[in-house]
Amino acid sequence: MSFADYSEYDGLALAALVRRGDVSPSELVEAAIERIERHNPTINAVVYKAYDEARAAARGALPDGPFRGVPFLVKDLLLTVAGWPRYSGSRFAANAKLTDADDSGLMRRYRSSGVVALGKTNTPEYGITGTTEPALFGATRNPWNPDHSAGGSSGGSAAAVAAGIVPLAHGGDGLGSIRIPAACCGLVGLKVTRDRNPNLPDGYDFAQGNVVENVMTRTVRDSAAMLDVTGVPEPASPYAHPPKDRSYMEEIERSPGRLKIAWSSETANGRPIQPVIQQALEKTAALLEQLGHEVVPQGLGIDYRALYAAQGAHAGANFAAGMRRLIEVVGREPGPDELEPLTWAALKGGRRVTGEEALYSLQQRRMLSRGVLALFETYDVYLTPVLGTPPAPIGYIDPMQVSPRDIGRRNGELFPFPAPFNFTGQPSISLPLWQTEAGLPIGMMFTARYADEATLFRLAAQLEKECPWKDRRPGVWN
Repeated sequence: MSFADYSEYDGLALAALVRRGDVSPSELVEAAIERIERHNPTINAVVYKAYDEARAAARGALPDGPFRGVPFLVKDLLLTVAGWPRYSGSRFAANAKLTDADDSGLMRRYRSSGVVALGKTNTPEYGITGTTEPALFGATRNPWNPDHSAGGSSGGSAAAVAAGIVPLAHGGDGLGSIRIPAACCGLVGLKVTRDRNPNLPDGYDFAQGNVVENVMTRTVRDSAAMLDVTGVPEPASPYAHPPKDRSYMEEIERSPGRLKIAWSSETANGRPIQPVIQQALEKTAALLEQLGHEVVPQGLGIDYRALYAAQGAHAGANFAAGMRRLIEVVGREPGPDELEPLTWAALKGGRRVTGEEALYSLQQRRMLSRGVLALFETYDVYLTPVLGTPPAPIGYIDPMQVSPRDIGRRNGELFPFPAPFNFTGQPSISLPLWQTEAGLPIGMMFTARYADEATLFRLAAQLEKECPWKDRRPGVWN
C-alpha cells in the first residue's frame, strides 16, 4: 500500500483490505509507524511507542474481529496494557517507573476486535484538564492548527486519529474528555452510557459513576462496530448492564424516524457562547428540521450552579482516594515538583473532604440529576454545542502557567455543556458538523435517554450522509 492511501480508509475499510488479501496487517502497522514518525514532532500525540510488539502481533494470528490488522492507540490513562509503562501524564508516575502487569478487561476486548496496539497517547496529568498540556510530555497540538489545543483529556488520541495516524483510538470521558477532543479535532466521539463498556475488575476510578471509556473515530460506523465488540455484559459485574435491542451496526442502517429534539445554548454561568458557535448550533437545528424532525428551542432549565456544587466534594474525595491507591503502589508520597499546581490543589482539597461531605455531595448530585433526566421524558434528543468557543490556543488553560482559579473560570467559558451527562450517565455524542472560517472544527453534541445509544447512532448516520465530513482534511494529515 502506498503512503498516500492508508489514511483515506476508516478502520472497517482497512480490515476489509486485510480480509481480501490486498494488504497485510504488517503493512498497515508500518504505514501507521511511518505517520507517527512523520507527524509526532509537530502534534506530540504519541508518548510511548511499542513498535516491536506491534510488528510481532501483526505477523501472528490475530483475532478475526471487525478490525483485524488495524493499528490502534491507547490513551495513557485508566486502561492498562500488559508490559507497558503507566505515566498518566504525571512526573510522579513516570519517576516511579510503573509498568502494568496485565491487560485490563476493556483492553482484552479491544484486542478481540483484531486491532494491533502501537503505543500510548498523551493526556493531561490524571486527566484533570480539558486540554492536553502536561508538564511531563508537553502540549499535544491540534492537527487543524498546531497553535491550538487538541482538547483533553483524550487529546493525544484525538490528534492521532485526526492526523490520519490511526483510524480510531481509545479515550475516556469523565466530564467531557472524549467529546471535547473530538470536537476540537473534527471526530466522532461517543460518551457511552454508564457501565456500557466494562471497567472492572480494575476500574476503581469509576466509583463516582462519571467516567466511561470508548473510542474516537473518523466515521460513525467505526464507532458502532467497536461498541458492538466492547459493549457486552461483563461476568460478575456488580452493575446492571444497559440493555440494547440489536447491534449498533444494524442501527446505523435504520432510519431515526421523526425525533423530538430540544436544543439550547444555555450555560451554567449564564454567559452567551461565542457567535460562531451559536450560529453553528442554529444551523444544526435548521438542518434537523429540514430532515423532518420536530425541533424545539428548550433548555434543561436546571440549577446548574447547584448541580456543579454537588459534584465538588465527592469528586475531590474520589480523586484523593485514587491517588492514595497509587501512592500505596509507589510506596511514597509525591515530591513537591512531581505534581502540577492544579493537581496539588485537587489532591489537597480532596483530602480535606469528610466522609459526611462526600456522601452528602453524592446524594445531592443524584437528586439534582433528576432535573436533567426530566427533559428526556418529553424529548428524544437534546442538542447543544460541545464547546462554547472554537478550540482554544495552546497555553490558554495550561495548568503549569495558569492559576487553578483562572482555569476554573476558563473551563466554564470553553466547556459549558458536556458535564451534566456524565452526572446522569446518559449517552452523548460529538459530531464534527461544521468549521470556523479559519478551518477549525466545530462539534455539535447530541444526548439521548439513558441506555439509548441506538437513537444517537441512527441520527449520527443520517447527519453523516446529509452533512458529510469525511473529505475534510487538517493541515497535518497523512
